[in-house]
Parts: sequence; structure tokens; C-alpha cells
Amino acid sequence: MSEKETRQSGGSPEASGVTVSDIQELIQRKEEIEAQIKANYEVLESQKGIGMNEPLVDCEGYPRADVDLYRVRTARHNIVCLQNDHKALMKQVEEALHQLHAHDKEKQARDLAEARREAMSHGLGQSQDLSPAQAFAIVNSISPGSPASIAGLQVDDEIVEFGSVNTQNFQSLQNIGSVVQHSEGPLNVTVIRRGEKYQLRLVPTRWAGKGLLGCNIIPLQR
Repeated sequence: MSEKETRQSGGSPEASGVTVSDIQELIQRKEEIEAQIKANYEVLESQKGIGMNEPLVDCEGYPRADVDLYRVRTARHNIVCLQNDHKALMKQVEEALHQLHAHDKEKQARDLAEARREAMSHGLGQSQDLSPAQAFAIVNSISPGSPASIAGLQVDDEIVEFGSVNTQNFQSLQNIGSVVQHSEGPLNVTVIRRGEKYQLRLVPTRWAGKGLLGCNIIPLQR
């Protein structure tokens, strides 16, 4: 196992430094393993449709002559090993997501505390907290493993800010599309979820699915 794989598995002190890129790399590796598993199952299918458990000897106890025993045994062995790798990798993905979201939650709490202190220092008081932010769009679907899912977006999140787009300048979903297409790094996204405001970091990027986000956003009807 490489040094980077050791760090991603959560086995070293550097595990707390997990990034979105680390998770995307893990997901890419997961998809590669799934493709290899599928290829090995296709080998078994090509051998008279033999599976993982069918006997390789005939009714008299002799090795079957109608299949390539070496290819079957090799494919079966590969599938078992790859399935074990897949299981371990899924655990790494789960742990990495947990670490990333925990880090973002801590950062959000620090940013909120700093914002409150700054508001107090400028004499703004608590009046702004009494004016709820107005959302202009809502998330109605998210694909697992997508950039939106990795960022922590959830279905029914009401979007208050999406990069430079907010209630004041939002006109259509083309505004969001333009921000995504021209983004050069993480986008700050503010949402309202069950009455509470959350600040997320969304990194538009190409992934296994369609688009750069992996979610569907629709204008919010008031």
C-alpha cells in the first residue's frame, strides 16, 4: 500500500487533511475495481455461463473438458480479491467523507462565530439575525458520488447563495450555469436546511455522471 493510500485509509495522523480531490480519486479507483469485477464475470459467462459456485468436475469426478479450467479458476480468484478490495475501498470513502464533512462543520462554526463577533464590533447587533435570508432555488435531486453529494448538498436544500448568484441578482438557472462553467475553484454555496443556514464548498468537476455538479436545481416558487 502506498503512502497516499495509507493516508486516505485513516491510518495516519494526516487523515484529517483529506480533500475533495482525495475522495474523487477513491471514487475513481472504486469504479475501476467495479469494471474489473464485471470483466471477470464476463469471462465466467463466456465459459458456458459458469458462475462462482458451479462444480469444475463432471459427474464421474473428472475435470470438465467443456470449459477452460485455468481461465475459470483465475477469474473466480480475481473476483474474490477484487470484491475484498472494493469493500475496503468503500470503507475508506465513507471515512474520508466523514472527515471532510466534520472539518467543514468545524470551519462553518468558526466562520459563524467570527461573523457574529464582527457584526457586534460594527454595532450591527442582532437585528440581522431576525431577517431570514431569502432562497431563490431548491435542490430536488442529487446523484450519489457526485461533486454535489461530496460537498454535502441534500435534496430539499434551499439555495440562498451560489457563488456570486443570490436573491438580488438571480434571474434564471442560466445564472448558476454560467457560474459553474466559469468557476476556477471551490464555490461557496449557502443553503437553508430545515430552518438552519449551512455554508458548503462545492467543486464543479467532471465525474462519472452527467454535468459538473451531479444535482438538479429548480427555481423556488414562492
